[in-house]
Amino acid sequence: MKHGKKYVEAAKLVDRAQQYETAEAISLVKKSATAKFDETVEVHIRTSCDGRHADQQIRGAVVLPHGTGKTVKVLVFAKGTKLDEAQAAGADYVGGEELIPKIQNEGWLDFDVVVATPDMMGVVGRLGKVLGPKGLMPNPKAGTVTMDVTKAIADIKAGKIEYRLDKANIIHCPVGKASFSEEQLEQNFTALMDAIVKAKPSTVKGQYLKSITLATTMGPGVKVVANRY
Repeated sequence: MKHGKKYVEAAKLVDRAQQYETAEAISLVKKSATAKFDETVEVHIRTSCDGRHADQQIRGAVVLPHGTGKTVKVLVFAKGTKLDEAQAAGADYVGGEELIPKIQNEGWLDFDVVVATPDMMGVVGRLGKVLGPKGLMPNPKAGTVTMDVTKAIADIKAGKIEYRLDKANIIHCPVGKASFSEEQLEQNFTALMDAIVKAKPSTVKGQYLKSITLATTMGPGVKVVANRY
């Protein structure tokens, strides 16, 4: 893969064989963000879990202290008084059964997170094939299937992110923007790592986290010391 001049220059700052302490890794990641837009800072965590086993799955959510720097659009599936509650709490879209054809047939996906009350999951379940592959299906573990729609919306708008294993047993998460201060990025990173360490399945033996890499959207990866966790 051929990289542009800016990437090549940024990559010179990073020793690919070295694992850096968190503060230094964040400093390097910020220096290597050279795109014209405000790049997202992401963390990629390779685990020793085997997601094919139900007892080694990792899935949950955490509110980042400084948010993600992204405006998140929330769709809430609810009925009755919960519709009004969701609207009052700041949901971008609220509805029920009538939204199914819009999503299924018209391909409407102008939202980032879907919240549903438990009594709407029968309806939302029909969208599994559309929402599932995009990681948008509401899930009780992520706090997106709940009767407390006010809290769910407040948390999401405040910077709640979901973490889960992908097929290669890696967790990918945003921890902010390149424009954030080093302190904000470090606090967000620490909040996420604390949540992932707590989520360690009891059946996983040996070193839980094999590698941790921080990178911006267009920048090179910077390895973080993994055996601290």
